[in-house]
Amino acid sequence: MLMPKRVKRRKVSRGRMKGKANKGNKIAYGEIALVAEECGWVTSNQIEAARVAMTRFTKRGGQVWIDIFPHKPVTKKPAETRMGSGKGSPEYWVAVVKPGRVMFEMAGIDLTIAKEALRLASHKLPVKSKIVVKETPVATEGGEE
Repeated sequence: MLMPKRVKRRKVSRGRMKGKANKGNKIAYGEIALVAEECGWVTSNQIEAARVAMTRFTKRGGQVWIDIFPHKPVTKKPAETRMGSGKGSPEYWVAVVKPGRVMFEMAGIDLTIAKEALRLASHKLPVKSKIVVKETPVATEGGEE
């Protein structure tokens, strides 16, 4: 399960998820990617479940990159606890995902197999997502712009 080795603060505030992703919105490593279409928190368990689904379907062929990391701790108070007495203890870690964020990338495998693997992975995630194929740059005649 993914989590940071060490953090500056144990508990953080919830924050707001507005706007589109400014970083991590381009395919950097692979040829095909799974891109978020809405905001949400993706837990470390969900990231791992999606990764396992992809690698199992591809029979460990090709390469898989995970472009999101759970940096944010989510706290929870024990069951049947009265109101007050401070914030709960950290329970799990989440990655904050905004629209346009590239979550997973794949390369070195047939496109149809990669699309199906990413489709299976998208079912494990709590946000709507789409599959995007990296466009290849078109060579211009004579090298003039």
